[in-house]
Amino acid sequence: MCGIWALFGSDDCLSVQCTSAMKIAHRGPDAFRFENVNGFTNCCFGFHRLAIVDQLHGMQPLRIKKFPFLWLCYNGEIYNHHTLKQQFEFDHQTKVDGEVLLHLYDRFGIQKMASLLDGVFAFVLLDTANKKVFLGRDTYGVRPLFKLLTDDGFLAVCSEAKGLTDVTHAMASPADIVPFLPGHFEVFDLKQNGKVQSIQMEQFHCCTQEPAHAIYDTAERLPTSFNEETVKSNIRTLFESAVRKRLMAQRRIGCLLSGGLDSSLVAATLVKLAKEEKLQYPIQTFSIGSEDSPDVIAARKVAAHIGSEHHEVNFSVEEGIQAVEEVIFHLETYDITTIRASVGMYLVSKFIKEKSDSVVIFSGEGSDELTQGYIYFHKARLDCTTQTKGLRVPFLDHRFTAYYMSLPEEMRIAKHGVEKHLLRDSFKGLDLIPDEILWRRKEAFSDGMMSLKKSWYTCLQEHLGSVVNDDQMEKAHKTFRHLPPCTKEAYYFRQVFEKHFPGRAEWLSHYWMPRWINATDPSARTLSIYKPHKDQ
Repeated sequence: MCGIWALFGSDDCLSVQCTSAMKIAHRGPDAFRFENVNGFTNCCFGFHRLAIVDQLHGMQPLRIKKFPFLWLCYNGEIYNHHTLKQQFEFDHQTKVDGEVLLHLYDRFGIQKMASLLDGVFAFVLLDTANKKVFLGRDTYGVRPLFKLLTDDGFLAVCSEAKGLTDVTHAMASPADIVPFLPGHFEVFDLKQNGKVQSIQMEQFHCCTQEPAHAIYDTAERLPTSFNEETVKSNIRTLFESAVRKRLMAQRRIGCLLSGGLDSSLVAATLVKLAKEEKLQYPIQTFSIGSEDSPDVIAARKVAAHIGSEHHEVNFSVEEGIQAVEEVIFHLETYDITTIRASVGMYLVSKFIKEKSDSVVIFSGEGSDELTQGYIYFHKARLDCTTQTKGLRVPFLDHRFTAYYMSLPEEMRIAKHGVEKHLLRDSFKGLDLIPDEILWRRKEAFSDGMMSLKKSWYTCLQEHLGSVVNDDQMEKAHKTFRHLPPCTKEAYYFRQVFEKHFPGRAEWLSHYWMPRWINATDPSARTLSIYKPHKDQ
C-alpha cells in the first residue's frame, strides 16, 4: 500500500500544511515526495511509496512527457494494465501499472477510464489543461480514501482520515472528513485561485454487474448455463484467474493463513500457481494465535498439505492488550468488533514486516461479505492494519464477485446447515486443501485465534474491567454523548479513540451488532447457535 495526500486551494502556508502528510508515513516506507503544482501555488501533492512494480520510475505524482498537463497520485494496483496497453496500443514511458490511467483518461475520458480498471485503487488526477480534478475509488473500497471539502471550495484528500484532522482552512464552520464512496468518481472544476467546485459524482461500476473490462480479460469466456457442474467449474476458473492476475509483483509474495476455508483456498491456489509461474522462492504463509487456538492448529495442517514455508506467530494476552491502542490509531474507529478482530491482524503484520521479506500479502478477506459465511454477516477491511504491505484480496475480484452474485439465490444459500456450501462444493474432490478444512465451520477471526477455553473477547473484558471503574461507567452517557459505551471494554476503546481523534466520534455511525438475533456481544462464541468443532 501507498499513502496519497493532496490539497487544492489551501488558505495557509503549504510548508505548514504538509506536516499533516507525515501522519500517514507508515503507508509508504520506501520514499516520500512533496510537490507543488505549477501555476497553482496553493495546490500540492504528497506521496508515501511502497515500491512493488517498477521500483525505478514509480514515484508520484506520476507525470509523463506525452501528457505534461496531467498529474496522478494513486494508491493501488491495476492488474490489467498490460492487457489495456496492448489492446489500445498505448506507448508507455514507464513500467508503472498506474500509467495506464493517464492514457485511458486522455483517450476516453474519466468515466470509461475508471470502468476499464481491473484492480484496487484510490486516485487523485489533476488536469491543468482543462482545469479539472478527479477523485476515484475501487468498487469495494479495498483502498481507502478520505476527503475534506469546505463551503468555499478548499479540497483536501488523504488515504487515511488522520492525515486531514490538522489541515487548516479559513472557514469559520468546521468541515467534515468523510470516506469517499467506493465504485464512484467525482469531478471538480479547478478555479484559478486553486479552489474547486464539485460538478459530477457518478458510479462507474455496480458489483452485481459484469465489469466493462471483462471483454478484454485474458481469462476464458464462461458458459452461461446455471447447471450445477457448469457453475462450479466457472467458480474455479474465475477464482484461479483472480489469484493468477495478482501475482504481478517485483517483491516477495506471502499469504495470511488462518486455517479457515477462505484463506486456505487462497494460499493453496497461490502456491500452485507460483510453481506454474516458476517463482524463484517458496510462498510464505503466516498464522497467528495462542498455541492451542483452533486457527493455528488448522493452519498448520493446511501449510503441511500445500507445502508452504509456514510461520506461526504466537502472542500472549498481554501483548494483545498492549497492541490495542496502536490498532485504534490505525483503524480510526472505536467499534468493538473491528478492534477485536484487528489486533491479531496488526500483530501478524508486524511480524511479517520485522521478521520476513514478504511485501505483497494475499488474504482470504472478502469471501464472507460475498457469501455471507460468518455465523452472522460482518464487514471488515484489512488495509489499515496490514501496515506497510501490499494487500491482495482475490475474493473481491470484479469478475468473480459479479458472477457469484449473478447466480440464483437458491444456489448461494447455506445447505444442510453448512454456510458457503456452493464454494466448498466447487473445490470438493480436488485435494487442493484437506477435506476437514474444506468443510470446517467458520470461526470469527478474533475468536479462532484463541483457545476455546478462553476467548479473546473474554481476555479483553477481564483486563479492561479493572482499567475502567464503575463511576466512569455511570457517567458514560454524559461523557460521551454520541454512541455512549455500554461496557467497560467499549468505554476503554472510546477513551483511546478520543485521545487520538478528539471530537471525531461521529466517524462511527453505530456499533456493529447482529440485528437478526438477540445478541448482547458481537462475538460469535456468545451466540446460542454457536457450536465448536468436534475435534476441538
